[in-house]
This record gives sequence, C-alpha cells and structure tokens, in this order.
Amino acid sequence: MEPKLHKARNYLTGILNRGKLPHQYMTEALLILGKLHYVEGSYRDAISMYARSGFDKMSLEDEPLYKMRLFTEAFVIKGLSLERSAATIASHARLSEREEEAVACFEKASWIAQVYLQELEKSANSTHPRSSKSSAPCQDFELGYFLEAALQGAYAAHFKRGNILKGIKELRNVLRVVETKATQTFKMAMTRQLAEVLLHSLSENCYWCPLNSPLPEQRNRRESSFPYNILSQKPQIHSGDHLYCPKDNIEEALLLLLISESMANRDGVISQAPDQKEDRAVSLQNASAVYDLLTITMARRGQYAMLSECLERAMKFAFGEFHLWYQLALSMISCGKFAYAVSVLKECSKLRPTDPTVPLLAAKVCIGPLHWLEEGENLGKQVTEMGEEAGDSLAKGYLALGLVYSLQATDATKKSTQDDWSKKAVQALQRAHEIDPEDPQIILYLALQLGLVRQISDGIEHLQEALKLRKDDLHCLHLLALLFSAQKQYKHAIDVINMAIADYPDNFSILFTKTKLEWLHKGPEEALITCRHMLFLWQKLFNYSQLSECEKESSLADVPLTRKHSGLHLTLPDAHDTENGSQRASSIAASRMEQAMSEFTMHSAQRQGPMHQWITLEQIWLQAAELFMEQQHMKEAGFCIQEAASLFPTSHTVLYMRGKLAEMKGCLEEAKQLYNEALTVNPDGVKIMHSLGHVLTVLGRNSLAEKFLRDAVQIQSTSHDSWKGLGEVLQAQGKHEAAVECFITALDLESSSPVSPFTVIPREL
Repeated sequence: MEPKLHKARNYLTGILNRGKLPHQYMTEALLILGKLHYVEGSYRDAISMYARSGFDKMSLEDEPLYKMRLFTEAFVIKGLSLERSAATIASHARLSEREEEAVACFEKASWIAQVYLQELEKSANSTHPRSSKSSAPCQDFELGYFLEAALQGAYAAHFKRGNILKGIKELRNVLRVVETKATQTFKMAMTRQLAEVLLHSLSENCYWCPLNSPLPEQRNRRESSFPYNILSQKPQIHSGDHLYCPKDNIEEALLLLLISESMANRDGVISQAPDQKEDRAVSLQNASAVYDLLTITMARRGQYAMLSECLERAMKFAFGEFHLWYQLALSMISCGKFAYAVSVLKECSKLRPTDPTVPLLAAKVCIGPLHWLEEGENLGKQVTEMGEEAGDSLAKGYLALGLVYSLQATDATKKSTQDDWSKKAVQALQRAHEIDPEDPQIILYLALQLGLVRQISDGIEHLQEALKLRKDDLHCLHLLALLFSAQKQYKHAIDVINMAIADYPDNFSILFTKTKLEWLHKGPEEALITCRHMLFLWQKLFNYSQLSECEKESSLADVPLTRKHSGLHLTLPDAHDTENGSQRASSIAASRMEQAMSEFTMHSAQRQGPMHQWITLEQIWLQAAELFMEQQHMKEAGFCIQEAASLFPTSHTVLYMRGKLAEMKGCLEEAKQLYNEALTVNPDGVKIMHSLGHVLTVLGRNSLAEKFLRDAVQIQSTSHDSWKGLGEVLQAQGKHEAAVECFITALDLESSSPVSPFTVIPREL
C-alpha cells in the first residue's frame, strides 16, 4: 500500500510543480493530495491542502458529477482531519471553534453527497448522461467509506459531543431525503440507529415533532447551514399532504423500525448455499437487531399481537436461530396465542435440547391457560430426565409434575383415581422440596397439596417454612388462612387475611375469603360490609360508570371507600367455577358455553373490558345474595341475583342461586327446574347436585335424590354437605347402617373443611 501512495504523491507533486496548470485541475490535484495526506495520517497537511485549494468558496453549478463527489469527500475529510487534530489544541475556546468548523464541514458534505447520489441515479437512468465522467450505473454502485462518512458525519459529531437534540434533527433530515438504490441499505441502518437514540436517550417529555425544531435558536439553522455558495440545488425530500406525523418518541421509533423491518425482509438473504453463508450471517444480524428493538418498543405499549405478527415474518431468517424462535414464543404467550406458543417452544427445544428452561416455559403454558395436563406432564418429564444436567431447573421440573398430578386429581371423577393422582403429586412435590429446600414456591404447593388431602397440620408446618423465606407472599398468606379455617380457628384466619389485605388491598380472592370467614365468625351483617366494599372497589378499579341506577341506589351502596388503590392483583376461581375453584375440563366447557350464550343476551355497553372483571362483579352480587338469604331478606337477595343475571343470564351460578332462593321461598318444583337447568350447563356441579338431591328428598323422590348425591360424592369425595345429604336420603329409605357411615364421613370431612376450597389458590408454574 505504501509504495502505491508514494507513487501517487510523486505524480500529484509533479503535476503541481509544472506550473501554468489550469485552475480547475489545480484544485482537483490539491483535493486529491489532501485526501492522500489524510490516508497517511498527516491531518494538518490535509487541512493545509484544502485551505490552499479554496474549494469551499467555489461553485459546483454546471460541473460534472464526479466533481460533486470530489467536493463531498473534501468536506468530510477536512471535518475528520479537524476532529483528529483537535487533541493538540490547549485552548478551550479554540477547541470549541475547531469542533464547530468540523460540524459545518460534515453538514455541507452531507448535503452535497445527497444531491450527488440522486443526480447519479438520474444520470444512470437517462439515455443522455450528464457527463462522460459519471460513475458506473447505480445498481452496481456501492457507497464507499467517505460517502458513508459524509452522510453520517454531521449527526455522529453531534451525538459524540452529547448534543442529542441536534443529532436527532440532523439524522431526521437525512432520512427525509428521497433514497436512491445506493443508499437503501445504509438508510436501513440509519432508521435503526435513530430508533435506538429515541428509545435510549430521549424521554417522552423532551420529544418534539419531526416537522418542528427542538430549540428556538435552531429554527433557521437548517436553511443557514445549506451551502448555497457552492450548490443551489437541494436534495429531493419526501413531502405531501396528510402525511403521518408521530406524537411521541415511541410512535416515531416504531414507525422507523417497521420501515427497517420492511427493508430487512425485502433484502434478506435466505439461501442456504455455502457461498452465501457470510451474506446470510450479515442479513440475520441486521434483522435480529431490528426485531430486538421492535420487541422493546412494542412491549412498552403492550402491542404483543402486532409484535408476534412481525416476528412471524422474521421466521424466513430463523433457520436454526434460537433467539428469534424464542422471541416469537414469548410474544405469542404475551398476546394469548398459547397453543401456537407451545408449538414454537417445542421447536426452540429442538434447537437447544440441553436447555431446561424452554420445556419449563412450555409446561407453564400447558399447566396454566391451556390446561393441557398430559402435555405438561411430558414436558416436566423432559426436564427431570436431564437429571443433574438440568441444574437449578431440576426442582422446577418436579414442581411441574407435582402441579400436573394435583390438577389431574382435581379433574378425576373417581375417588380411587383422585387418590392415585394425589399420592403422585405429593411424591413429586416432596422430591422437588428435597432438591431445593429453600424454594418458597415449592413449599407453598407442597402445603397446598397436603391441604387438599386434608393433612392440615403438616400443611401449616410446611407453609410456615415458606413464610420465613417470603413473609408477604399473597398465596402463602391466603393458604395459611384457609388452613386455619379448616382447623376452625376463624379468629387466626381473619387476622392472617387482614395482614394479606394490608399488602394486597385490591385482591378480590382474599376479600371473598374474608367475607366467608366473617360470615362464620361474626355473622352475615359483618360479611355484608365487606361485600359492599368489594362492590365499590370494583367500580373504582375498573373505572366504569356503567352501573345501573338501581345498583347505585341499592342497599349495598352506602359504604364509603376507605382503601388506597395500589394496583390490581386479581386471582379468581378458574374458569368461572365458584364451587371448587378448579379448572376442570367440564367447568371450562360450561364457562365457554355461558359466555357464548350471554353474548346474545347482554347489552354491549356492559361488556367493555376483560371478561374476568364482569365475572368478579357477578360473584360479588351472588355472594351478597347468599348473605341476604342467610338473614331471610328475600327481596334484597332477589335483587342481587337479578343484578348478577343481567351480566350472565345463563350462568350456572346464577341459575343455582335462583333455585336456592326459590327453595327458601318454598317453591320446590321451581327450584328443582332451576337446579336441573344449572346442572345442564355445568354437569359436574357438586353444589347443584347436593341442592337438587335435597329438594328431591323433600318431594319424596328418594331414589332419584340418592342417584344425584352419589354422583356428587363420586365427583368430589371431600364434600361433607353431599355426604350428609346422602346419609339423610339413605335414612329416609330405612338404610340406617349406610346412613350412619355417611354421617360419620360427613363429620370427619367437615372437621377439616376450609371456608373456601383450597383450589382457589392458583396452581401455576
């Protein structure tokens, strides 16, 4: 390289020493010699050559295109030379002056470069080129180092000096210029770079519209910085009427990234040919950078559905690339596409078969929203079969198995099957506890499972270990209150619930438990106060004014709000099943059928917002109705049931409460009909079966009553009410020995029965 530079220097020096050289060629020789000095690292000599040439006072009007490029390189090299020679300047004022001069050079270089590239493309497409010295056709033209430096020099200099606002303004100006084929790839990188700056360095409070100037003193800066004395022609920019203009930095960043994504998809290299390997790697790197920024941007606005669509388009780059597959899976989980997410996570697992976190995440989705228990079991076993190679995730693998077995026990309809699954659940959770004895989540679910099999004392003992590790855990406190209630220690249970409410005042699940505890310990009047509070809390949290006038004037509407809003932590019995809180397959089907039927009967204005909030409101009204019925206030109870029915007319819980009210009024045939309708919607409703059996017993239909009650204890063997009802039917039939056994079982179960089912504690990985 050095011999060639030395040879070029000799040629240029020889030309300049001949004398009588035309001014035009003298200037060109000096500019090329200045470029040579820069390449050699002689920055002061380069600056001297440019000062000697006086090129910054010349005009490019009617000059050939190559001269535009020559001037562009001259300005950018002069700016770079000024920057790199500034280290030797001691005076702060002189240093600042030198930096301003460098920025001015970069701005002029950028303007001329943009005009040059647009004119170059025009000349390449024209049948009459502007000059015989014009460069090759632009489809074969690539930006060199100095042209790229000219386009990015101005904004890069501002960012380097910490002038974020000025840098953003310059970068926007470059991006507004109509691109050429030569600048398409470069502009994709620029849009991504501006998006990064907007996300990382500019707060929403400092944002300004792209069509405005950030500071008053910069309003005329754009015009004054244009080198009119050199070139009167301006680069063509995008313009028009009704153009979209972002309102904040997130919107602008998203717009830029969507443009970048479009370019990345258009120009992406997807060929698997060996000779394309390097180009494919560069294409993937550029695309991954864009999609990572899209993930950050869209996540800020909660636009996970749009993000998943973008990442699906990225799959053309994702052959064998774990990162993009995993990002797609996470986006699908976030937007509720759970089944697709599991399929994508399985592909991720194939790409990283030794990574236990991938099947664990898939198991979490299967156990939680999908309720795919067999699939969850297989994924949990995939982790446990790794053994010690799973590392810290091995205990979580056994936890996943324990949760699956626990849920399968809840879903089972035969007592022997329930016992088998419960035994496997305890064993898996104990194994997880042995591997990681200080994981509070594992201890929580071990205590929960012990509670489900009615080993109450052991459950409390384990739960106290969890609370030592995590004193304010919501589910630990809730479960402890339920375990105390199973031991009939209602005062201790209420104290624990109040502690939980102090930390989680907006959690409806613990408020429902508090209502039932107060009902048993203090009476229905005290429990109604909590119901009133829940009604007003619901209205405050969801910020709706859609409650009817009769709701606002009801007997529940006379308690002022006293709780401080601190965020929503909503944990309700799954799948709209208030009987046992579990997500049984039948209750899921019942819930979906109710929802579909209610769509036709419920006014659309009442259905704004997520479904869970309306289910919560329905449960509040039904709980209040139950308390009024306990007080023999039938009119108020009927009003509450009517309000719940206005939300979900075909809900099995609403039908059940209407039947209960009819039963209390002595309308047994009506009650029987309503219970039958509720049982049609939810065939596994144990409470419905018990109440229907009781009504049939009163009506003298003992054989049919026995059938329903036996079905109830078969589905839920821990229901002491059902065992008691079965005993009463058998006694009425003269089967005294069998009746005694049922009564003994009912007493034994009632002695360890909590106020709310243990399954109101969500079982999730």
